Amino acid sequence: MHQSDRTEKLLIELSGKLDLLIKVVSIQICYVGTDKSVTERARLLKMAGLDNRTIADVLNTSPETISVLTANLRTRRKKS
Repeated sequence: MHQSDRTEKLLIELSGKLDLLIKVVSIQICYVGTDKSVTERARLLKMAGLDNRTIADVLNTSPETISVLTANLRTRRKKS
């Protein structure tokens, strides 16, 4: 096996593990915020750096809904 093949295999494996870690942390954030609304949990996950699709998966909703929720949060911040 060539060095580049091993490197590519390692990077694919690492990427999968990072995806899993992101999901585990996301779920943990949601459990900490179980008394919070979907909007607030979406905000927490967005602040953690997750993209709309991942947040939607965690909160069992659509990426479009997350987009609207986080857009509303940005608008609210600007008004403050």
